[in-house]
Amino acid sequence: MRTFPWSPGLSPLMLAPMQGLTNNALRDCYLERYHPDIVFTEFVRVHTQSRKRIARIELTEIAAHNSVTPLVVQLIGNDGSALAEAAKQVQSVGCHHLNLNLGCPYGRMTTGATGGELLRDPAKLAELLTALRKAITGSFSIKCRAGYSDPRQILQLLPVYEASGVDYLILHPRTVEQQYRGRADHDLTAEVAGLTDLPVIANGDICNAVTGQRILSETEVAGLMLGRGALADPWLFQRIRGELPSRVDETQRRLDLFEFISDLLPRYLARFSGERQALMKIKDVLNFIPDDCLQRDIGKLKRTTTVARFTALLESRFFSG
Repeated sequence: MRTFPWSPGLSPLMLAPMQGLTNNALRDCYLERYHPDIVFTEFVRVHTQSRKRIARIELTEIAAHNSVTPLVVQLIGNDGSALAEAAKQVQSVGCHHLNLNLGCPYGRMTTGATGGELLRDPAKLAELLTALRKAITGSFSIKCRAGYSDPRQILQLLPVYEASGVDYLILHPRTVEQQYRGRADHDLTAEVAGLTDLPVIANGDICNAVTGQRILSETEVAGLMLGRGALADPWLFQRIRGELPSRVDETQRRLDLFEFISDLLPRYLARFSGERQALMKIKDVLNFIPDDCLQRDIGKLKRTTTVARFTALLESRFFSG
């Protein structure tokens, strides 16, 4: 019987794992204000050459999650036994929802291929998935690309995923070689969802409410995972649910971003070492704001070197309009 980190009947809206971005400070901001149904860690690297399969600081952060909203821990690695031991470590600190990264287009370790690179060897992939399934007592999912170089590879991989005992599949319908070029082909997502009994979560280029609502209404997907779209507009979860308007004018957009960044900045100052690092992390988030009308002021924010100047500029250009 499959296990899921969401309630029956819910079409879950998930905050995607984004390396360098979805740290615990950003996740807490979203959990308290914007209410995704499920959140993911950044990928947690599993070490093959160390007895400590997962760094202690990462286990401590996982254990500190105290929200009723489920946390899914995403693992990245290439050794079945090491991944299985890491899964047991994660479960020992209270998290029972695990995910394997099969999508990162930059996924290599010194000991070999990881992430999307694993799609090049389906036989090894099957072994990894089987080893992980035996070690996981809660939900087990994978986040994958459609293929390494051929987007139709997903159709050959589906039987591997189904036979391994995966509970659900998160599909980003680009190839590994594409990285983030081109567009996410959600016609392919719809095709896959219609071919498998595995619940399929659609991921990639879901940047507005209209797109998200269309995918949910016109395909058999079980839910959505929002990444860059949720960074650009953290209210996207509520917009897709119909709790907020699908679109807003520039004045409201500025106010929404002011509140988002004003909430996030003190969390980053508490989490990171010093103003410089906190500002760098905030500027990483600003890189995902796409509005043409805001780029001049966002550029000014990105050129600031002190928190005082950043805060003053944020208030004058976004709170006051």
